[in-house]
Parts: sequence; structure tokens; C-alpha cells
Amino acid sequence: MTRRFIRPASAVFLAVGVAAGCTTDTLEITDPDVLNVNDYATTAGATPLRLGVIQDFQNVFSGNASLESMVVVTGNVSDEMYSTDTFDDRLFPNQRAMNDNLPALDGFYRNLHRARSGATRTINVLRRVAPTPVQNIGEMYNIRGFVETFFAEAYCSGVPFSEEDGTTTEFGQPQTTAQIYTRALASFDSALASAGTDTRVQNIARIGRARVLLNQGRFDDAAAAVAAVPTSFAWVTAHSTGSGRQENGMWNALTVPNSRYAIVLPDAQGRGEGLNGIAFLTTPADPRIPWVPSTRTGFNGSSRNLPTQLKYDRTTGAVVANGIEARLIELEARVRRDNQADRDAVFAGLNNLRATATTPAMAPLPGSAPTTQAAAVSLLFEERAKWLYLTGHRLGDLRRLVRQYGRAANTVFPTGNLPAPLAGVYGNDVNLPIPFDEKNNPKATAGCLDRNP
Repeated sequence: MTRRFIRPASAVFLAVGVAAGCTTDTLEITDPDVLNVNDYATTAGATPLRLGVIQDFQNVFSGNASLESMVVVTGNVSDEMYSTDTFDDRLFPNQRAMNDNLPALDGFYRNLHRARSGATRTINVLRRVAPTPVQNIGEMYNIRGFVETFFAEAYCSGVPFSEEDGTTTEFGQPQTTAQIYTRALASFDSALASAGTDTRVQNIARIGRARVLLNQGRFDDAAAAVAAVPTSFAWVTAHSTGSGRQENGMWNALTVPNSRYAIVLPDAQGRGEGLNGIAFLTTPADPRIPWVPSTRTGFNGSSRNLPTQLKYDRTTGAVVANGIEARLIELEARVRRDNQADRDAVFAGLNNLRATATTPAMAPLPGSAPTTQAAAVSLLFEERAKWLYLTGHRLGDLRRLVRQYGRAANTVFPTGNLPAPLAGVYGNDVNLPIPFDEKNNPKATAGCLDRNP
């Protein structure tokens, strides 16, 4: 992108006109809370710079009052939620019929780049002026790796990665999805190398590496990458009531009056959104997806009696990566082996998670292990969708079902008629387009290289 973003503080310039010969010291003050560009590369500036990147990442992952976050945007394109808005930039992604000029998606794209470029800038500053503790550098590599992974999972092929140093911009070439995953894996490798003895940074990097490896189809490597991650581990964002910029975006999207999004109630056949969607809302509620009925109305004024999710409150942290995901990755590596012994082991592993990863324990899955590979994959992905509900994984998983498991897109993505009171039918998009504004990059004027999963 041609825009440059500096975090955590913007340089503020005040021009004051005074009569010739008249000066006053009252305006010549130093505000210690404001960092100018030249202040970043100092020991004092490194910490607020790093904290600013963490906040930028949290905002683009789990959101705030502005709504467009990784969790919300990808949940809207997949089957986790649908739009009750009146604006095309939220209705079209839900409909899977997007163009490259949707302002809300433009903002999401810029915010992803802001977090990525901020992490890169901070890594360079920390190496120069604050190389210890080394895990701070590893933390920045983790953030960069996750943002790169989000680009690969959410967007079409062709995202460029421009770089800037506060003075000049080096425009990036469009990257294929495969190239972006390679880039993300390198970031996570660097995170591990810079983690020192910090197990938190190590575990984040291990799960990030495994997520990329899973997307690359390297299933056994992915399982090996998370073998040391305890099931109890979790990396969560932090939210507060301090301001709209700090609150949890899913609470804002799915809980407040006149909300812009909603969760689909199952139809008479027990299906979720668009025929293929998982029925996330069950009665009694699945403990992984708590909800209650309500009389709330959506922003459009026509969507009524919207269910209220209870997973997220205004200050609830959102899981970016955890040990449950690690176990699910290991189980997917086993299901890929396509034999009954491993299908039995996967079924037992899913029941073990149900028994140990929630309090109180969940009831085991009904029946016995699937006897066909297709049924075993469907069961694993449904359990994965419920364990990882509203954590930004679902769109990537639907794309993987098409890309890695050979399923037709219209058998895994929402299809058919849009949920009432919306009118029309779902389109065929399986990812987000690159915004039109990126064409200001002279190396990326073509937009998407392709829209394949």
C-alpha cells in the first residue's frame, strides 16, 4: 500500500502564528507522552512502539467498535455469522459476491498491513536498541507471522507486501498464496529462534508454524510442530471498557442492540447458514458456543429476534491460538492416514477433548467412529469449527476442504437463498479481493492473481 502507518503514536505538529518579535515560552513545552518518528529507535521509544504493535494486532484480530476484524470479516464470509446491516461492504461479503471497492474491507486490509509493517519496524528497532529480553523480538515475529497467515487464509492470491522505513516506501510485488505461507513460516521460524526460554512465545510460534504447515498440506510436520504445546495453553487478546477502540469486536458485532451481524438459527432440518452451514446454535446450547434467545433487532430494522452469543462480553479476551487447536492439528494428521485404526483414534481423541477441555465435561460424541474417510473428515471439521468458533479459523478451513480434500465449494460454503429477511442468493467467492486502492502500487495493478481456494 502507498499509505504509511506509524504506531503507537502519531507525530503531532502545531503551527502557531505570533506577531513578529513576540514569543512566549508557554507554548514551548515537551510532551513526554508523544513520540516523534526520530524517537522510536531509542531504548525509551522501543517499548511503547512494541506495545503499539500489540494493540494494532489485537484490533485487527478481535476488533473493537469499528467491527471489521479477522474474526468478524472471515466469520461473515463463512458460515459463522451473517450481516444484518444495510451497507454493501458488509452485505456483499456475507453474500459471497464481493468487488474491490468496499470501504469496510479496505480498512481491514490496511489494518492488517499496519500490524505487519509495525511488527517489522519494531523488530529492527529492538535489535538495534533493546535486544534483551530477546523474547520481545520473538513476540513481534509471532505477530508478523500470524498477520501473514491471515492474509493467506482470507485473501485471494496476489497480495503484495510493501515496506517503509518512515521516509521511503518500497513497493512489494504480488505474492501467491503459496509464497505468503512460505513467508509466514519463515516469520514463525524466526520467532522460535528469538524466543529464548520464554515458553509462551515458543508455544505461540509452534502453533503458528503448525497452522501454516497445515495450510501447506504438511500434516505430519504440523502435528510434530505442536507436540510440545500443552492442551491448557492459550494466547488471548486483551479488551477493556476504556474506549470503543479497546472493546471486544465480537461483542459489538453480535450482542448490542441494532447489531450489524447475527448468528443463524438452525432451520427445520437442523442446518445452519446457506444449507451447508454448521448449526452452531443448538438447544441446549453447546458449551463451546453459549447463546440465549433475545428480542434484539438488527441494524437493518428487519432482522428480528436475533440470538445473543455469550462467548464474548465487552472485555472478554479472544483466543488467537491455544492447546486445543494443537490437539486438533494432531488429530487431523491422523485422519489423513485414511485407515480405520486412525479413524478410531481420532474419534477417541475428539471425545478426550470433550471430556477434559471444558468444565464441566461434555458428553461424548454419539455412536462410534465413522467407517468412511469422508465421514471422518466431516466430523473432525465440525468439531474443529465448534472448538474454534469465532476465532478466525473457519474461512481458512472451508478453503482447505476445497483445496486439500477435493470438495466442491458449493458443498462447504453457504449456498442457496440468503437468510430472511435478506433477498437473493449466495455467490461463488471463497476469499476476499484485494482492494482497489492497492492499485496505487505500480507493481500490483492487476488486483487478484486468481480467486481459487
